[in-house]
Amino acid sequence: MQTSREGDKTRLKKAAGQGAGSDVPATNKILTIPNLISLVRLALIPVFLVLLLKGYDIFAALAFALSAGTDWLDGYVARLTQSVSRLGQLLDPVVDRILMISGVLGLVMIDRLPLWMVVVVIIRDGSLLALGWYVLSRYQLRIPVVYVGKVTTACLMIGFAGLLLNWPLLPGLGLCDISWLPGFNHALVSWGIWFIYIGLILGVAVAAYYIYTGYHRVLAETAKAGGADT
Repeated sequence: MQTSREGDKTRLKKAAGQGAGSDVPATNKILTIPNLISLVRLALIPVFLVLLLKGYDIFAALAFALSAGTDWLDGYVARLTQSVSRLGQLLDPVVDRILMISGVLGLVMIDRLPLWMVVVVIIRDGSLLALGWYVLSRYQLRIPVVYVGKVTTACLMIGFAGLLLNWPLLPGLGLCDISWLPGFNHALVSWGIWFIYIGLILGVAVAAYYIYTGYHRVLAETAKAGGADT
């Protein structure tokens, strides 16, 4: 009897949509401290863009770093205070994607990042947002976050912060004369560009994994629904 009850509790937790890596069930609460942290992170994004376009590189980098560096805080507080919410599970990755897209767009506008990198990041993040929204709204499924995805985000955020600071500038490798391959040509470049290259490579691999996982989860859910109907 005890084993059966524990099994029921486990199934209830999974049905409630608990966060990845957490044994705390998600709730429908909106006004929570973790959600407030996510909203503050979101509010820092326009502040960062205004400072960047006004030429305040150091302050823009600080605003960006504060928003990016507190990515772990909302999830940690949610687990610590047992206030994991479904809104927070959606809001956290959305803020990450908006921050990343704002970072690359801002760097392109001040001519510190080639356009092709922006295209890669926007297509990747836009695809992941669309996939996550569709799978959740259509099938009530969440694709679990993988650790490599966190490493990808960290590399890109560190790289963006380095390009925002734009100091110190290092000579390129001099392997080519292609202007849209910063770091590989002869021009001076921020150290942050190497973190961006690493993040882009990992990001494409992680996106492929999420798409593959999402596709197979949808197939499994569809097959399960078909079996239940019969």
